[in-house]
Amino acid sequence: MKQFVYHPSGDTIAAVSTPQAPGAIGIVRISGPRAKEVAGRVFVSAHGKKLEEIRGYSALYGYVRDADGEIDEAIALNFRAPASFTGEDVVELSCHGGLYVMSRLLQAVLRAGAVAAGPGEFTRRAFLNGKMGLTEAESVMQIVSAKGRQAAREALAGKNGVLESKIQSVRSLLTGAAAHLAAWADYPEEDIPEVTPEGLDQTLSRAKREIDGLLARFEAGRAFREGVDTVIAGRPNVGKSTLMNLLAGYEKSIVTQYAGTTRDVVEDTVLLGGVPLRLADTAGIRRTDDPVEKIGVERARARVRSAQLVLAVFDSSQKLEDPDRMLTEEVRGVPCIAVLNKSDLPQKIDKKYIADNFKQIVSISASSGEGMEALKDTVLKILGTEDFDPSQGMLFTERQRDAARRAGDCVSEALDALHSGMTLDAVTVSVDEAVSALLELTGERVTETVVDSVFHHFCVGK
Repeated sequence: MKQFVYHPSGDTIAAVSTPQAPGAIGIVRISGPRAKEVAGRVFVSAHGKKLEEIRGYSALYGYVRDADGEIDEAIALNFRAPASFTGEDVVELSCHGGLYVMSRLLQAVLRAGAVAAGPGEFTRRAFLNGKMGLTEAESVMQIVSAKGRQAAREALAGKNGVLESKIQSVRSLLTGAAAHLAAWADYPEEDIPEVTPEGLDQTLSRAKREIDGLLARFEAGRAFREGVDTVIAGRPNVGKSTLMNLLAGYEKSIVTQYAGTTRDVVEDTVLLGGVPLRLADTAGIRRTDDPVEKIGVERARARVRSAQLVLAVFDSSQKLEDPDRMLTEEVRGVPCIAVLNKSDLPQKIDKKYIADNFKQIVSISASSGEGMEALKDTVLKILGTEDFDPSQGMLFTERQRDAARRAGDCVSEALDALHSGMTLDAVTVSVDEAVSALLELTGERVTETVVDSVFHHFCVGK
């Protein structure tokens, strides 16, 4: 973790740190060497105390004002460096959360000597002041943007340093191996234990397994964070829209007994087992001469081909028809679950055909909700999220995955060099490169360009 103090041009920054919408409370955050001075120019304590006179983690009640007069009553919360989020002096001014009040207060603070904070600048300062590692900083935005409980758990684990601890553990294995290799090669006359191929292989293989585990869990974590493009497809009147409404929890799609009712893509986002599914209820896939319906069918087929998950719905109370077989061909190569709907009716579907063409099959009654738990379990299984455990450490950005992938590739190269009988110098080079990639992942050896890229995606005020 970085341990130097960050004072960019001596700037004291400020921003509204609550949502840009009316609310009960709004907060303007001020951070920097002149935070108390700036806040003191707009805040007046009801009891005459000054912010400079109170200790950190203390608050004063009073009023905020500008050149035109009083803005609102307020609470000023004082944090002293280095015991603050950013590691600098910080003052948070809390008022009623009206858009006008917040805008006017921020303008008053800026006129008092602060400068407007950029995206993620408070968290950036926390990172550069050694308050958190880069993976922990990245997790802050993941907490803000979490779409469900599991995504929030993953982000919180990252904020608490779970990923950083995992990376440091792997790095310790590799740095220990590199140090042993260097010492044994450079000081042969010293009483240093010999480097054995077996021992080195064991250490490198363990590091590779840990890195591979992180990479394998990335996609599962991304499903919780970003959601999954999911298409409900099938021929007309198999119950697609009924399933859509069941998953959505309300009547999103029109349901009738007439074929071709759904002519365009109907979309909604739902949580299933904690995974956000970006659902698309598509037009029934069949051959048709209706020019409008034909457009809907083509759109449905296009969405199926680009989907991350397809719920291929079949009417299990009817025999298979040509459109069912057309859909079966359409979903080949796409992650798919065959959903046999209308399980509450006498069964006529060719189950052998379904079993021969689909690995994942679930029987449900979309009208009654029967079988939904099995559908949820199957969705989690096909997405690889059924055993989701953030405590194992999760990569949650493409930057992190790329650094981990490069580290894994370097460890593989070290193992290949060891197994092929190359000199231990070649092994050492690859191990050192793996360590460098892991240092970049945690932010202990990272360029300013990478740091800029990370915090560019943050919201202003965080």
